[in-house]
Amino acid sequence: MLKFSTLYILLHRIKKGIRKFSPWVSLISLCLCPVIVQAQEPAQDAPNIGSRAAVVLDALTGTILYAKNGDEEISPASLTKLMTIHLVLREAAARGVSLEEVRELPRESWAVNQPPRSSLMFIGPGQRASIRDLLLGLAVPSGNDAAVAAALLFFPSVGDFVREMNREARFLGLVKTRFTEPSGISEYNLTTAREFALFCREYLRLHPEALREFHSVREFAYPRPDNLGEAFQDRPNTIVQRNHNALLENFEGVDGLKTGYIDEAGYHIALTAERGGTRFIAVILGAPAEYGGDRIRNADGEKLLTWAFAHYKTLRPPVPVIPPVRVWKGKENSLELLPTEALECTALINQGEGLRWEIETEDPVTAPVRAGDPLGRLILYDQAGELRRIPLAAVSDLERGGFFKRLWDSIRLFFSKLIKS
Repeated sequence: MLKFSTLYILLHRIKKGIRKFSPWVSLISLCLCPVIVQAQEPAQDAPNIGSRAAVVLDALTGTILYAKNGDEEISPASLTKLMTIHLVLREAAARGVSLEEVRELPRESWAVNQPPRSSLMFIGPGQRASIRDLLLGLAVPSGNDAAVAAALLFFPSVGDFVREMNREARFLGLVKTRFTEPSGISEYNLTTAREFALFCREYLRLHPEALREFHSVREFAYPRPDNLGEAFQDRPNTIVQRNHNALLENFEGVDGLKTGYIDEAGYHIALTAERGGTRFIAVILGAPAEYGGDRIRNADGEKLLTWAFAHYKTLRPPVPVIPPVRVWKGKENSLELLPTEALECTALINQGEGLRWEIETEDPVTAPVRAGDPLGRLILYDQAGELRRIPLAAVSDLERGGFFKRLWDSIRLFFSKLIKS
């Protein structure tokens, strides 16, 4: 079976022509990507937070559990670097380039050429670094210099990279998200808490290894002797910087993702945490741009994740055996069915004991049938009752049979209905 990241690259390459494919493409994409829905029974004690906007969602199902000003456009600051990392990882995978490959670092990326008050990896003249170094420089110290160097890894200019950032945002369905540069220092980069939380979900789906390799790394040392020319390797002046995400150490289960700050937007954080098989994503934007704003941001993150784990969990029901549906008057007598949504779902913390499925199919089903036609439903129950319904759809087309096949099935169907009545 294709890895999701491999499938994503393939879909990305054919995105301009995807509408030409037959209806089963849409059906398969629905089954690969869990449906995004709003929780039906939100807890009543959702916390009050001091930040301007926030969204919390279940990372597996996409269910949005909490939203405050979720569609307000706010500059993402250094959260922008998550899109930069995503594009570097995407391009490296698509081109078969190892993250250990070492590159010379262009003049545009030197720390002295970055805007005042930039967070830095401290790139300097004559240095070289692996692609992994640059990704760590983005994820841990949030280097604006690392963002410029990363943008130039696979694109001829920073402007070309930014255009690709915006194309990728559209491809991922981010309508309000747009970028003017790759580091996040510009106030003219824009996103919303809702869109950025959904982007984080896709980012984790496409790059699950990034949490361990980059976002949960506590400190980063640069430059090291191997980053310098031979004449300078005995005095590298290495600078060790800590990850700005304090919740990596202060909240159980947090293993990413990124913090951000600019004066115009305040303090931000994109958080993810996993406990007992349930992973949540929380995006908090716009804690006050004043002394102590970072503590307000962190406190808001703790409140929202604590609340989410106290009230919700991800359910992974057993995979049901779905029998083919009987089809009358067709070239074949039966047709396979496929769920049109992922089986996993988000439930309240006290739900999910004794999970079982029931299958209902339409009766009778007569040809012709088209791929994607709804022909039944899966119904999920726990000990307390029904939890959700998932439509079942035809996997493929089934054309009408010949004259005698239709006549014979019409006779059989008539007597079948007569007996039932």
